[in-house]
Amino acid sequence: MREIQFREALREAMNEEMRKDDKIFLMGEEVAEYNGAYKVSQGMLDEFGAKRIIDTPIAELGFAGIGVGAAMNGLRPIIEFMTFNFSLVAIDQIINAAAKIRQMSGGQFACPIVFRGPTGNAGQLAAQHSQNFENWFANTPGLKVVVPSNPYDAKGLLKSSIIDPDPVIFMESEVMYGDKGAVPEEEYYLPIGKANIVKEGKDVTIVSFGKMIPRVVLPAIEELTKEGIDVELIDLRSVRPIDFPAIIESVKKTNRLVVVEEAWPLASISSEVAFRVQKDAFDYLDAPVIRVTSADVPLGYAPTLVEATLPSVAKVVKAVKEVSYLKK
Repeated sequence: MREIQFREALREAMNEEMRKDDKIFLMGEEVAEYNGAYKVSQGMLDEFGAKRIIDTPIAELGFAGIGVGAAMNGLRPIIEFMTFNFSLVAIDQIINAAAKIRQMSGGQFACPIVFRGPTGNAGQLAAQHSQNFENWFANTPGLKVVVPSNPYDAKGLLKSSIIDPDPVIFMESEVMYGDKGAVPEEEYYLPIGKANIVKEGKDVTIVSFGKMIPRVVLPAIEELTKEGIDVELIDLRSVRPIDFPAIIESVKKTNRLVVVEEAWPLASISSEVAFRVQKDAFDYLDAPVIRVTSADVPLGYAPTLVEATLPSVAKVVKAVKEVSYLKK
């Protein structure tokens, strides 16, 4: 094992798969000459050349469409969005083309494509650049949606996404690109749709994914552990498909559930998790499921508004104590 950055894990995943298969290419804004907006693709132009590491104009609709057409014709594109906020310009190609072409062509065309880039807030970037659309894409049959929380998962899941026969939305975080974590020297893949039990516990289950785990949930668990509360933490890794059996089994053991995600509360991933738990594990619940999400407003610019809007360590600690019927 060695310690590498999140961005390095993503780069290694792409490099390893591109060395095996010359049908794989990377396309996006500043991915080539500038080495990537977040230096994820650093050095890849030198190794693979301009035919496989392709700089694009600021035209998400255009290069997403090129990627879909290329995938339908036997190539395996990786399309990088500088942020998934900008994917809205290309969402017709993702939702109406990539996700549906296998069904609409009666299986004559596949679309093995990865759309990847950062999701969520990254500080004071205001409302248009701080949104979470994991639940939007997860609502679409035909797509898989992956949201890793650490370098190990990022590499293994991206490698699996690149070789997947269907379109994958791979969502990262700008503030995590410099995070370091242990990654094996040897090659490995992680299955899409299999959650990770990060920490076993007996008192309360917390379900989360992506940036929320290192930035909010793990620090909250540290505080709760000091107070004698034994939390079980499940990292979903992917939000389509969701590993519901892992969640249900955990709730049957702890009898309590808190779901933490950065998105808005209405029709969110946490809504679906809460529904499935009350449907399949109702008799095991000792308290109502509590969700910790962003406030139902566009994210403000001022630091005080950012703090008030987003999930926080304090909000997670409060929620765990509430489902445990402890004093807040």
